[in-house]
Amino acid sequence: MRITFIVPNANLSGGSRVVAMHADGLVRRGHRVTVVASKHAPLSWKSRLRSLARGEWPEKPAATSHFDGMRADFKIVDHGGPITDQDVPDADVVIATWWETAYSVVNLSPAKGRKYYFVQGHEVFPFLPVHISAGTYYLPLRKIVVSGWLRDIMRDRYGDSDVDLVPNAVDRKLFFAEPREKNDVPTVGLLYGRGHPKGTDISLRALEIVRRRVPAVRIVAFGAEPVSRQMRLPAGSQFFLRPDQTRLKDIYAMCDVWLTGSRSEGFGLPIIEALACRCPVVATRTGCASDVIRDGVNGFVVDVENPEAIADRLIQILGLERGRWRAMSDAALESVGPYTWDAATNLFERALSQH
Repeated sequence: MRITFIVPNANLSGGSRVVAMHADGLVRRGHRVTVVASKHAPLSWKSRLRSLARGEWPEKPAATSHFDGMRADFKIVDHGGPITDQDVPDADVVIATWWETAYSVVNLSPAKGRKYYFVQGHEVFPFLPVHISAGTYYLPLRKIVVSGWLRDIMRDRYGDSDVDLVPNAVDRKLFFAEPREKNDVPTVGLLYGRGHPKGTDISLRALEIVRRRVPAVRIVAFGAEPVSRQMRLPAGSQFFLRPDQTRLKDIYAMCDVWLTGSRSEGFGLPIIEALACRCPVVATRTGCASDVIRDGVNGFVVDVENPEAIADRLIQILGLERGRWRAMSDAALESVGPYTWDAATNLFERALSQH
């Protein structure tokens, strides 16, 4: 098949990494794949002023992206605005990957291929034009979703029960750890993100509670953007800015428990990456959390926006005696066994072939 992915831009987001992995997996299966991206829009004066008002220097887009070095063809269009027929090769399949790209794809001519919507998140947030972003889920595009949580949202909120579920996966060449012991200094890790959906503010409130009850706790975090002055990590935290992919496994393996406090998460790659590195996870009830985490076995799932419950579960894991923690660590690794990129791309290929 000739397959085209339409992405919003080239970046280091988890969603972009997933598209790149599927694109290369499909190339390995003999398909001709092209990824088309819009160029980065320049920062508006309003955005610059808002950053400066917060005491932060406006961030430029990262110079690299997950699309660098792909086997698939990669094209960045040289104009702003929607993607049009002139930007996209004729193909058998064309796939939107973000709410704005959904409107571009639905308006492409039939020559560009059967139209799909790869839904990696429920992109309905207060900072977006909600009626417009939510409207994409009613468009005549065949949906592929990455988690049971998203499948349920498409059914319950948008009346679409006929979607394809293709869970994301974990690259076991990048994410692994030898059997290990619990740290002498209790350690919690998290992904730091400024965006409201990531719930970092909720995670930090939970960590305040943990620190009052476990004063010796150490905090480790990584993120794609610097720590904000308005949302600081606790004093003494260790923060890694844009760490190389090869270093992430060492960050996960530094931790006794990984925290994902998101308000909304389509899948949540750090959940299965941490599990693959033998790190139990406490995560909110979004994305893949309920699909992969078994309470008390490899971590815990808690309600969204409940820092007290998050703190209780973190403290429960930090307080385990060594043998019980090691059993949870081993169970974390075992739970990600089915989540391989080969299996994921098989499912993706099947979804594209059978409709």
